[in-house]
Amino acid sequence: MRQLEGAFALIFKSAHYPNELIACMRGSTLILGVKELADDKVRGKLFHDVKDLTKDEKPKELFFSSDLCAIVEHTKNYLAIEDNEVVHIKDGCVSILKFDYGREKPASVQRALSVLEMEVEQIKKGNYDHFMQKEIYEQPHSLTTTMRGRLKDNSVVLGGLKEHLKTIRHSRRIIFIGCGTSYNAALAARSLFEELSGIPVTMELASDLQDRQGPIYREDTAVFVSQSGETADTLLALEYALANGALCVGVTNTVGSTIARKTHCGIHINAGCEIGVASTKAYTSQIVAMAMMALAIGADRISTQARRQSIVDDLSNLPNKVSEVLKLDGEMRDLAESLIDTQSLLVFGRGYNYATALEGALKVKEVALTHSEGMLAGEMKHGPLALVDETLPIIVIATRDACFSKQQSAIQQLHARKGRLIIMCSEGDASSVRPVESCKVIEVPRVADCLQPVINIIPLQLLAYHLTVLRGFDVDQPRNLAKSVTTQ
Repeated sequence: MRQLEGAFALIFKSAHYPNELIACMRGSTLILGVKELADDKVRGKLFHDVKDLTKDEKPKELFFSSDLCAIVEHTKNYLAIEDNEVVHIKDGCVSILKFDYGREKPASVQRALSVLEMEVEQIKKGNYDHFMQKEIYEQPHSLTTTMRGRLKDNSVVLGGLKEHLKTIRHSRRIIFIGCGTSYNAALAARSLFEELSGIPVTMELASDLQDRQGPIYREDTAVFVSQSGETADTLLALEYALANGALCVGVTNTVGSTIARKTHCGIHINAGCEIGVASTKAYTSQIVAMAMMALAIGADRISTQARRQSIVDDLSNLPNKVSEVLKLDGEMRDLAESLIDTQSLLVFGRGYNYATALEGALKVKEVALTHSEGMLAGEMKHGPLALVDETLPIIVIATRDACFSKQQSAIQQLHARKGRLIIMCSEGDASSVRPVESCKVIEVPRVADCLQPVINIIPLQLLAYHLTVLRGFDVDQPRNLAKSVTTQ
């Protein structure tokens, strides 16, 4: 281990040592599942050296995994192995040793068993054809669990941030750091953070931050967004931010993940296990979790009180609105049939919905294996207009917000160049945005502008799903991609 560099999780078995296993990790994920301790009184007992337990108290079976979802069928008791630890299993007994640099001999580690709060049903498809479809339809429930216990008396209570809110409010800037879908979720929340906190907010792709070694200071708050809490690039960026003394906040879906353990504070989004490679319900829960975080940070500002109240009211009703928009499933399937032979797709968004454009295009790329680009509508004249013709499908997100009139103008410009338009608008606005009667319009429920991305992404998730199924591709396991987010 002292000679190895980089991230790894390794398990060794040797014919010379029967009935023994050695496992070790650094910068990756390694979970040890412990099945059915013989006596309930030893659950939660410190794992110092299981050889100290009596014969009757030994665990029956032990499991190694890189993901908690993999062990839920067998046990709910687990240990999260940490960096530079070695696990030795012999005849059903477990010893954990930690190798610290500068120390010649390893130290024995004491660890308490954790209990996994997950049910087997969460990792099964049930009545759905695919996990992605199941997870899209679970969003009313996942959003409810994200907000459960956190919206109280017209205010937001986030226990994981309580002790650090004052520090965040006095930050020089807030830096959102993530990859892929998590980065898009942070981008959707950025404007609300700036509005309610008055603190400058910057966005960083984790890999780019590492490449540039961008400046991070002690007065900064770095928010690390990751569904798994184990994303390799995000973990490297976290180490960099910690070394520079910034306050580090985690936004993850996985209790006990590396980001959850190493950050100073944070929020669990509680979206439930996500099996499909293309993230759906975690994305919407991340937006809601960060919206609540912005509300909590800005709670001391009287000038934004009315705005905060309107957002809290809409948060409470958001799951119902999501249930409404899921009724567009058949409509999105019909749209997918009309796009089945298309080779490329553009998605234009602006303001809060620039993130929706990026995420919608990413979903089509990931699973439907079709070239798609999410673009900022304000940049349309600076190059993308050259691509527009009567064969290229273009989705324009033009729901009611501060950018509505600008999106109307963009639609007219695209129509003038004979663009093949598909327009997403708020209910009742079809006549305001449709340039010609033949233009396809998708109407979605209206909520507070900062929450509209939660609603607007769902038709695009459904479109990507149906386009993939109609083309005969694997929805849950797209080629060249995996849920193993620690892969380098």
